Amino acid sequence: MILIADGGSTKADWIAIDNNKKELFRTRTLGLNPAIVPEEELHNRIINMFQLINVKDDVEEIHFYGAGCGTPKPVQILKTVLESIFVKAKVFIDEDMLAAVYAASGKEPALVCILGTGSNSCYYNGSTMEMLVASLGYILMDEASGNYFGKKLIIDYYYKKMPKEIAEKFNEEFNLDADYIKKNLYRESNPNMYLASFAKFMFDFKDEKYIKKIIKKGFQKFFKYRVLPYNVPTETPIYFIGSIAHYFRDILENIAAKNNLKITDVIQRPIDNLLEYHKNNIN
Repeated sequence: MILIADGGSTKADWIAIDNNKKELFRTRTLGLNPAIVPEEELHNRIINMFQLINVKDDVEEIHFYGAGCGTPKPVQILKTVLESIFVKAKVFIDEDMLAAVYAASGKEPALVCILGTGSNSCYYNGSTMEMLVASLGYILMDEASGNYFGKKLIIDYYYKKMPKEIAEKFNEEFNLDADYIKKNLYRESNPNMYLASFAKFMFDFKDEKYIKKIIKKGFQKFFKYRVLPYNVPTETPIYFIGSIAHYFRDILENIAAKNNLKITDVIQRPIDNLLEYHKNNIN
């Protein structure tokens, strides 16, 4: 049995296939970002999913693509956790950016971007990824991501820059007590996921002028730092992955057009395309 996983900071999608590449089951765990989530919690999030534990002795390979897996130390942490549970499996770990590439363009050159809980981008030349800037995560970067917009909403609420009617609805939907917010940001695991949970508020108010304005500014910032520096020809395919890109596709396409670029496709969840890539390319 082979497990294929696309792991974001909020959730991780898993698909099990047999050696004939027939799908056996799908499941989902909480996010498994080893750069943020403590090792013990990573372990608990996996063993608490009965579908994975039920087959732990049957798994021969794991192909895990995850947020926070772009540097050696967190990769080793996650690899140790997976190997301690799936003791018979060979474990292969790559960053979520590579999963986005495989899901979007396969083996074809393209500019591929992620706009989900976090954000990132790369140029794929058909064999290797080129990333102009390393991602430093939700505190310093992650432009136009869920946690970026969640942070913006909280700041605007506290500084009273949010329109009154929207602020009232925001207050009804979330616990905005200062101590509660600080506890989740500074004492709990997954502060980036916590911030991104506020961004869901924008989906219900996407036609409001205030919401449109902050989304446009966020997307333009992403293009400025994460798209335009690649200086790719205008005919280069451009793909976006993730829920933020999916739900605000119309605004995203308008920002792309203003920068003389055209988005080829937006993929909300890459796991299906990732599965097809593995079926066609992994022996």
